Amino acid sequence: MTARRTLAALTAASALLVSGAIAAPASAHGNPNTPARFAEKVTTQAVMRHLQALQYVADRNDGNRAALTPGYEASAQYVERTLKRAGYKTERDYFAFDLDVVDAEVLLQNTPEAASFVVDQMENSTSTPETGLTADLSAPTDPLGCDAAAWGDVDPTGTIALVSRGTCPFATKALVAQEAGALGIVIYNNLPETELFGTLGEDSGVTIPAAGTTLENGQALLEDVATGYPVNVTLDIRSHVEEAESFNVIAETKRGRDDNVVMLGAHLDSVEDGPGINDNGTGSAALLEVAVQLAKSKKHNNTVRFAWWGAEELGLIGSTEYVEELATQEGELDRIATYLNFDMIGSPNYIIGVYDADQSTYEAPVEVPAGSAETEDVFTDYFDSIGQPWVDTEFSGRSDYQAFILNGIPASGLFTGADDVKTAEEVALFGGTEGITHDPNYHSPEDDITNVDTTALGIMSKAVAFATYSLAQDTSAINGVSGPGTGHGYPGHPGHPGKGRHGGTLAPQGTQEGWERAA
Repeated sequence: MTARRTLAALTAASALLVSGAIAAPASAHGNPNTPARFAEKVTTQAVMRHLQALQYVADRNDGNRAALTPGYEASAQYVERTLKRAGYKTERDYFAFDLDVVDAEVLLQNTPEAASFVVDQMENSTSTPETGLTADLSAPTDPLGCDAAAWGDVDPTGTIALVSRGTCPFATKALVAQEAGALGIVIYNNLPETELFGTLGEDSGVTIPAAGTTLENGQALLEDVATGYPVNVTLDIRSHVEEAESFNVIAETKRGRDDNVVMLGAHLDSVEDGPGINDNGTGSAALLEVAVQLAKSKKHNNTVRFAWWGAEELGLIGSTEYVEELATQEGELDRIATYLNFDMIGSPNYIIGVYDADQSTYEAPVEVPAGSAETEDVFTDYFDSIGQPWVDTEFSGRSDYQAFILNGIPASGLFTGADDVKTAEEVALFGGTEGITHDPNYHSPEDDITNVDTTALGIMSKAVAFATYSLAQDTSAINGVSGPGTGHGYPGHPGHPGKGRHGGTLAPQGTQEGWERAA
């Protein structure tokens, strides 16, 4: 990825500063009510204090803050206490959903040593029998296994196929193996020391059990297959569905017009494997500090609504249920001018990434709602105005903005990187280490308080603050709405009765994950 703003663009941005089209840095004038001045109030130290609190929560709750756990409940309580001290009324927006419960995820090599390999059942995969699926392993001549020719003279009939990630979707690899007679498939990663969490997608036609595993596991098994002797294994991947309930935490400003809501969100839950301090304590903490500081603001035109989403790591569930519930209520979605998403903004090998809503670098795999490019411009114009390099990241819908854009609401957001590998170009812009991922501790127990780059966190937190205050004042570039409008008092937001399913006052409820990979 490369920054698309050149020196000429920076010069143009400077001209905009002079014209007043975007706010100048606070030092340029004495007006205390500017986005730049507001950004100064959101300090890295304050955001880190919130992260330390979330680390404290994880340390006392089995090392994680995952949905449906005491760690998530304690995280929510911390957010709620902090918001209430700042003067907000908070709401818990409950939602019910079907939870996939893992019963078994293992590949056993049937040898005297009985080697065991951790695997992950792919989303939408069938389960094996309760006793597992026992068969010999087979591997295609072309390790990618993307078409029938990849198998060459190898006959996978009655075997469990062992195939590499890459080039084509997981479902394609599984269908090719299935049509060739394989009973199951294990796909190993093409990146070192990284587990493979994949999805076959819905209605893929794959009927054989499919699992992912690490590159190291795959290579170890391939070495045994290469000896020419049968490698007999038992693949045991089983899960069942239970009904579960979780909640989002919602709050909004007391000031601002009712018919023009700027919404910001970050998922609060972690994965079960770790404390989730970068993913996504960083987004949650920055959002929290922005909310605290915005409560002190005496003047802004638009309502600002904050959301800390639940069950994102289980499939974008909280945000999806929220938007789907709003969609059933006349006019509720129309009130939202734009949505800003913050998911991982302190990665240790960071980039300064902005969702590429105008598709200047990446063609989006989803439809981009009108106004999204203008929302992106709020971030990019700010970075340009302070001389901060940035790059586009794909506008993919693989985080909590998905449900918003699927319902036509403009969106953008910030991202410092997860499991993509850092390039030489990115090192030239941001420093760091080429050839390793942006967050080597992504979805692991090591995603703790030491896994946060405070420089990245500081840059991004101020950008969150700048964008929030800018849009709290004016969204006319996005939706043509400007000025103070009517007063606060619209029924259905926190503090007003009547719209929640569970005795609350909002509307929302939720369903499905971000960061899924289909290939």
